[in-house]
Amino acid sequence: MATWIWILIVIVALVIGLIGGFYGARKYMEKYLKENPPFNEDQLRQLMLQMGQKPSQKKLNQMMHTMQNNMGKK
Repeated sequence: MATWIWILIVIVALVIGLIGGFYGARKYMEKYLKENPPFNEDQLRQLMLQMGQKPSQKKLNQMMHTMQNNMGKK
């Protein structure tokens, strides 16, 4: 086979691998973040206490709901 055919095959394989790897990694991260959200209620409570706010359950629920809605839209 000619050298230019091998070069073409390598370039096509590289492009396909990059595209496949990108979408595979994206799907994996979406699944990971859905199963393991970055914040839970206890962490949010501690964060509010550190900022000098007294977190009520209603306020925590509102913030958790807002964060979950924002994650779902992306």
